Amino acid sequence: MAEPAKQGGFRALIRPVWPATGELLLLSLFINVLALAVPVFVLQVYDRVVAKAGLTTLQGLAIGMAVVILFDFLLRQTRSRAVQRASLRFDLHFGQVLFEKLGRMPLRVLESRPAAFWQGLFRDSDMVRNAVAGPPVIMLVDLPFAVMFIAIIYVIAEPLVWVVLVAAAVFVLFALRSGFAIGAAANRERGTSIGRDAFLADIIANRTTIKALALEGAVRPMWRDKQVDAIDSAMDRGRINDTYGNVGVSLTVMTTIAITTTGALAIMDQQISIGSLVATNMLASRIVGPFAQLVTQWRVLVMARQSGRRLTEVLSQPDDHQEQVMDLPRPEGAMSVENMTFAFAPDQEPVLRDIRLKFPAGGMHAVVGPNGSGKTTLLKLLMGLYEPVSGRILLDGADISQFPLTQFARWIGYVPQENVLLAGTIRENLARGREDIDDDAILAAAQAVGAHEFIVDLPDGYGTVVGEGGRTLSGGQRQRLAIARALIGNPPVLLLDEPSASLDRAAEESLRDRLKQLSRDHTVIMVSHSSILLGACDNVVILDKGVIVKGGPAHQVLPSLSQRKPAVAKPVAAPAASAPPVAETSKADETGAVTEAAK
Repeated sequence: MAEPAKQGGFRALIRPVWPATGELLLLSLFINVLALAVPVFVLQVYDRVVAKAGLTTLQGLAIGMAVVILFDFLLRQTRSRAVQRASLRFDLHFGQVLFEKLGRMPLRVLESRPAAFWQGLFRDSDMVRNAVAGPPVIMLVDLPFAVMFIAIIYVIAEPLVWVVLVAAAVFVLFALRSGFAIGAAANRERGTSIGRDAFLADIIANRTTIKALALEGAVRPMWRDKQVDAIDSAMDRGRINDTYGNVGVSLTVMTTIAITTTGALAIMDQQISIGSLVATNMLASRIVGPFAQLVTQWRVLVMARQSGRRLTEVLSQPDDHQEQVMDLPRPEGAMSVENMTFAFAPDQEPVLRDIRLKFPAGGMHAVVGPNGSGKTTLLKLLMGLYEPVSGRILLDGADISQFPLTQFARWIGYVPQENVLLAGTIRENLARGREDIDDDAILAAAQAVGAHEFIVDLPDGYGTVVGEGGRTLSGGQRQRLAIARALIGNPPVLLLDEPSASLDRAAEESLRDRLKQLSRDHTVIMVSHSSILLGACDNVVILDKGVIVKGGPAHQVLPSLSQRKPAVAKPVAAPAASAPPVAETSKADETGAVTEAAK
């Protein structure tokens, strides 16, 4: 469905409810035909029963109306069930499509909007569902039958048909005008609501810090301002909606008065009968009713249209997911970066400039530098989460852009700077939803990072529920589980961003030993400022302001860290004056000497 939505826009979004359209039209046809029975009944009562005292006729008409009412009830119930089925079909199909689309979108696109925006897409989905599988769709289906009622009025009361036509035209113009006004107000309301929800999400995510530093007083005014803005925009939209709704009620009353007044004059001129006037009023209510609902339901339709545009915009975004063409063997783990430049947007300065690196298979390699130098961004590029503006990244000589992320993620173990566990058990978090991961693989990964000892000490062991974001575990425990999760499937390359941030010295030394052991047959690339971990590395690369300023064997590069001024980024002089800075690192041999190092 994502591809049709990309091509067909809003119409493709409502494709799941299309099968119900024919059924709704057929049911609405019978319902509106049966609606003629009441005006005909009134007309006959006034013109025949009352005038001629036809009690037998009245009895027959009453029995007939009882049957009509029964069938009308059954048809309306059937139509309601059809709308409910269409609504369920939309939720089942489109909800899954939207969720899967978010999983396939590039990380840069996901990071470009706040979390509240992506959460709002599911509210947009509900808005579209309510419009195309709710009261508005029934109203729209009933609108075409207004032509049939106008034709009946023309037959039984020709002088009044022009009043009805003018009233219908006024309602259409008024509905259009109200739609634009309510739509603009609804947009403002959504914008302020998203801002408020995003701020609230930040407060909830950082509730521990806010509580510990007693920041409630500081965030309260900011929350109040955002809440007031959201309330003001909601009240503004409600005021506009109520105003147009009340005017619509007044127009309905004015239509009845106009028809009655014009009908009274026509009766005095003996152009129509009293029964024709009463029947016309009843038919006019069937005509004006949907148009009056159009005024109040137009907000739903306009907001559904806006929601549909946002949804189609998201569905039209390119995917970072590709179908796996071949099941390639496990790589050895050699990674290289060739003349890579990266910027978050075309109009922004590059975060990384002309990066050239070589990480041979195996060994421990570190990327260091001051905050904001591009270290974490470099790891995300190596992971394939970002695409470089120029240059390329290779794994065993193959450009990583050719691999689908689902396949590439099995070759790269990634530990982000912020370790977050999903709600569920420890085993579920380590398995990452992969069906090919058995208990032995999970146990081996946990033992490799020293997590098995504390897991089995828990009352429920690997079945322990970690809670929201892993809040039932300590920071060090979450850190070890995140590293163990990265080892699941035995990936040849491990990318770690500050892996010892939540560990004490003893745990950090243990992690160093385990990573050193893993580096014998894994390529370990880490961002770290820990002297304990850096001392165990074979090679170190220094980044500053997006350029490589030094790189080579750890015993040569590390002493220069304390001598450098962190605020200044001076690229290392290359052999040729015009050559950009280069750092090509290689694994140390058994004696600790570096076999190849170039700057």
